[in-house]
Amino acid sequence: MIALRLSRLLRPTFPFAGLLACALLCLAAGVARAAASPADAAAPRAPRIGVVTMQPGEVFFERFGHDALVVADPDGGPAISYNFGFFDPSEPGFIGNFVRGRMMYYLVALPLDEDLAQYRDAGRGASIQWLDLPPRQARALADDLAERSRPENARYRYDYFTANCSTMVRDALDRAMDGSLQSQLAGRSRGNSYRSEAVRLASPSPWMWLGFDLGLGPWADQPLSRWQEAFVPMRLADGLREVRNAAGRPLVQSEQELLPQRLAPEPAEYDRTWWPWLLTGLALAGAVFAARRHRRALGGVALPFWLFCGVAGLLLAYLWGWSEHRAAWGNRNLLLLSPLALALLPGAWQLLRGRQPGRAFGWLLWTVAAIATLSLPLHWLSLQAQFNMQWIVLLLPVHLALALVLGRRGLATTAR
Repeated sequence: MIALRLSRLLRPTFPFAGLLACALLCLAAGVARAAASPADAAAPRAPRIGVVTMQPGEVFFERFGHDALVVADPDGGPAISYNFGFFDPSEPGFIGNFVRGRMMYYLVALPLDEDLAQYRDAGRGASIQWLDLPPRQARALADDLAERSRPENARYRYDYFTANCSTMVRDALDRAMDGSLQSQLAGRSRGNSYRSEAVRLASPSPWMWLGFDLGLGPWADQPLSRWQEAFVPMRLADGLREVRNAAGRPLVQSEQELLPQRLAPEPAEYDRTWWPWLLTGLALAGAVFAARRHRRALGGVALPFWLFCGVAGLLLAYLWGWSEHRAAWGNRNLLLLSPLALALLPGAWQLLRGRQPGRAFGWLLWTVAAIATLSLPLHWLSLQAQFNMQWIVLLLPVHLALALVLGRRGLATTAR
């Protein structure tokens, strides 16, 4: 339209008028094209964003897997991995802060090939999901990660379930997507809980599995949404496959294997039943009754049992009363693993020596058994469920059997 109007005004009135008109028409056409260009035509090309997921390893802090955000240079430069999983064990007070639940982790930016080297050496598999993000969101995410990885911004307060390497990746993506990721994942659930996921992934390490199952309180048994479930990197990768971007297209544009998994695969889901635990508890109680006339045999059973209950109870009490491990608060396993059991150890030692424990021993024994018995009605009546029935049916029969056998009068004259 601008060119058309100029051609009508510049009628030739001298020999070079036609040439002048042609030049002005070309200039006007260039101005029109510039005016019609998008505002972001001169903006740099958007980077390519990916989420790399590493499979579980064999060291205890590798059991949950790992992930990181990848920013690939559109001009062919090296891809940068933004990894939220770094910590410094030489930091002053690291062990104490770990026990108290005050761990600090770091976001570190490094070339993707360099980041993958440690996983390649350990035999851990890795795959990347390339995301279909609008240019504005991709640039915003890249800028946010670059700023957060600066040394003065890189530290963050770590939590196993709510602020770990995977949730930090999830939250960074959600900010770039204007909250769309959370809105698509928060309303759905598969019924998993923090406990079920932690116990499943820790199952190859019995001591780690035992610590999670005994140490987690009722907070860990809440049903998780897909958003909360993404504290596990592999679950986040599953969730991303179901998410749509701002244009309604699948968020995951493509997937690529970077490293093969040479270790055992991620543990599969399984149903946890309590009846085998009940049979084991009844068998142990039966062994106590079978040895009721043999003091030394009873002492040999009671001493390690009470030692385990007392030490585990002290640890659970510390986690609840003096640590910031929220997932361990309100743990009703304290009823079964009472620190009072430590006061029974002198009596167990007397039994091992073939002697009768003191008079206060019987009262204390019945007190420990009565406290353990409370775990059953509280499990049924509590409004905040805790998945610990397997520990109740395993430990309660042993507490009751020891109380019935060792708390009776006349033990000193009938037992050997």
